[in-house]
Amino acid sequence: MTLAVIACGALAGHIDDIAERNSLELTLHTIDPLFHNRPERIAPAVDEALTEFAKTHDRVVVAYADCGTYGALDAICESHNVERLAGLHCYDVFATAERMRAEFEKEVGTFVLTDYLVKTFRRSVMTELGLDRHPELRDDYFHSYRRLLWLTQHESPELLQAAKEVSELIQLPLEILHVGDRHLEEQLLALVQETQ
Repeated sequence: MTLAVIACGALAGHIDDIAERNSLELTLHTIDPLFHNRPERIAPAVDEALTEFAKTHDRVVVAYADCGTYGALDAICESHNVERLAGLHCYDVFATAERMRAEFEKEVGTFVLTDYLVKTFRRSVMTELGLDRHPELRDDYFHSYRRLLWLTQHESPELLQAAKEVSELIQLPLEILHVGDRHLEEQLLALVQETQ
């Protein structure tokens, strides 16, 4: 039985680690994580990948939350009879929906980072939103936020320094919450087992 995982590129490293820890043999196909800035592109890209990998693999699963597709990704998954990760966004995938609800209730104005976003913030956010060229737009984008919450999967001194730099760039106080990737692992393994 061959397994393919169609995944958000932001989860790729974690999925590789999970596959290695659990001796999973899989083909990982990633979708450009910058599509989060244009979420209308996610469902069509997943649809195309599902169509292609269904021809060559016995099983295919989708390692994505809804990610701003407002149900479009669910419709694609349903049309291919495959499952995806639970949650509205990758924050739910790492921290659980209940934990994220509690964090947003604690402070509605919370801007959230994962390890991936910490590593790629300048490209994923600053460049994509034009803040590298127009820093005066900072207040337009971030005026309603009150804190920066980093959901760490694998904290390191380098990532901590990068998170502090993000905090300075967008002028928000940094809070750190270690969540690991256990919840992602549990969900991914459940998806794989359901398809066996």
